[in-house]
Amino acid sequence: MEIGTRRVHLLGVTTHPSGAWVAQRARNLMADLGERSTQFRFLIRDRDAAYTAAFDEVFTSEGIEVLRSPLHAPRANAYAER
Repeated sequence: MEIGTRRVHLLGVTTHPSGAWVAQRARNLMADLGERSTQFRFLIRDRDAAYTAAFDEVFTSEGIEVLRSPLHAPRANAYAER
């Protein structure tokens, strides 16, 4: 979700996401955003095991800092938890 515009990017749905599947969705998002990807500074994500190092690398290679939410703190990512 882009906080400023409240734009939500739906990247796909699956019952059992794997690390490779999630990383591919991240690459697809970066391709779709194109030059707009330079507007993003941070990606806030939870600690789900599906978010592998390959997923994080997609964003860090674009200059986007990946921030993991604290353990057991749903208020830390209130926009997503809503």
